Amino acid sequence: MKPDRRDFIKTSGMFAVGSMVLPTFMQSCQNVQISANVKSYLDHFEVSTEMLQKVIAAAMSKGGNYADLFFEHKITNSLSLEDGQVNRAFSNVDFGVGIRVLKGDQTGFAYSENLGMDEMLNAAKMAANIADQPKEFAPVGISEKLPADFYPIAQNWTDVTIKDKVPFVQQLNDKVFSLDDKVNKVNVFLGDETSYVLFYNSEGRLTYDYRPMMRIGAVCVMEKDGQIENAYSARSFRSGFEVMTDALVDEIAGEAVEKTNILFEAGKPKAGEMPVVLGAGGSGILLHEAIGHTFEADFNRKGTSIFSDKLGKKVAENFINIIDDGTLPNDRGAINIDDEGNDVQKTYLVKDGILNSYIHDRISAEHYGVAPTGNGRRESFRNMPLPRMRSTYMENGPHTVEEIFAQVDYGVYVDNFSNGEVKIGAGDFTFFVKSGYIIEKGKLTKPIKDINIVGNGPQALADIAMAANDYKNDSGTWTCGKDGQSVPVTLGLPTVLVKKMTVGGTNA
Repeated sequence: MKPDRRDFIKTSGMFAVGSMVLPTFMQSCQNVQISANVKSYLDHFEVSTEMLQKVIAAAMSKGGNYADLFFEHKITNSLSLEDGQVNRAFSNVDFGVGIRVLKGDQTGFAYSENLGMDEMLNAAKMAANIADQPKEFAPVGISEKLPADFYPIAQNWTDVTIKDKVPFVQQLNDKVFSLDDKVNKVNVFLGDETSYVLFYNSEGRLTYDYRPMMRIGAVCVMEKDGQIENAYSARSFRSGFEVMTDALVDEIAGEAVEKTNILFEAGKPKAGEMPVVLGAGGSGILLHEAIGHTFEADFNRKGTSIFSDKLGKKVAENFINIIDDGTLPNDRGAINIDDEGNDVQKTYLVKDGILNSYIHDRISAEHYGVAPTGNGRRESFRNMPLPRMRSTYMENGPHTVEEIFAQVDYGVYVDNFSNGEVKIGAGDFTFFVKSGYIIEKGKLTKPIKDINIVGNGPQALADIAMAANDYKNDSGTWTCGKDGQSVPVTLGLPTVLVKKMTVGGTNA
């Protein structure tokens, strides 16, 4: 990938484009042997290796232990269709560098939207103020790191015009209407994002990444005998335009109509504590929110997570294996390098029921004396990296779905969550379930909707009594929020039986 920023900016913005300031051009790669790929990224941001070393030296000038530079150029496009017509579209360009300095576990941070040398040096000196022992920093030799390639693409989104995209949103709209006469309104959206990232740190690591992202979805509104219901279906991948196919459109349309239809006959279960079966795929949101966040190492390092004293201890049944993975091909949660320039890996958080690892960034990894897990992530160059999830999922268990249902005399099956709230310290959670079913004597019976499930994350993990062999990754438009930052993630789960959780329903 050899990006040309000038052509990129010129051809990408079809509508309103965000403001940016382009730096003065300087010749890259002076007296340094680097690959053509790295040179293309240096040229893209119009910086040289000499400039990078000078900025790092300024960042380290007050005695910091470590510093890094995170350059980012991102363009986002979006269009939506309502009432049969494309009624909204926009493009936005974002561009700049974030400069971070570490002194122990303290962070100094500043950013600049201008890559002129003076502006970058000013930002570096500001970040350097986290330390107060001025000293001269001698730049180390540059060590180029070739990133992984977890999201190869065939057609760049930057080569695709809005005219190429409109037929797909129109097709999705028409397909949803064609599937059921009760459909009376459809909202469709299609978005794409292209990011160029260049990273350099005080240890000499120089690396880069090209990050595509797409998302497409539909909200289906249906009416029956005066009753109005709606449901939503979407997909998101780190893929090129080639992912846009008739099969993808049909899959989203069919799912949106099916989810909406269920709601017309849905009621409420009895309220109280009961067994809960979590369906494969999207139920992984409970795994992500109620359990995954409590595994993030900053919460554990500070002692605010309920798991902070449980590393190496049994937290679940022996057949439970929970993974956070940044390597899934073309996955929304995949990253070729993390936002601290680290290699990305598949990390077992829980292995055979034992808490095996936390989710680490550079600071927490140093605190625990382990290698970073490739989970240092940030929303943009304007933000500091934090330990964040990527794709968090549970591996298949030893049971079948039929065996799981057979164990439930009365309970609920849920597979469609809409939102939730979690307290990291205690691990208590409340989740809102859009739809599911009552289980009676091992069989799915009446559909249910709009109920709450209340529980405790560590207890729910310990109470997983069975896990099926039907693992599914949910490739929806999942976005994780933390400390005011949002990053794309995915999640997954096989069908699992939780012995008991509190379910809101009738007679509550």
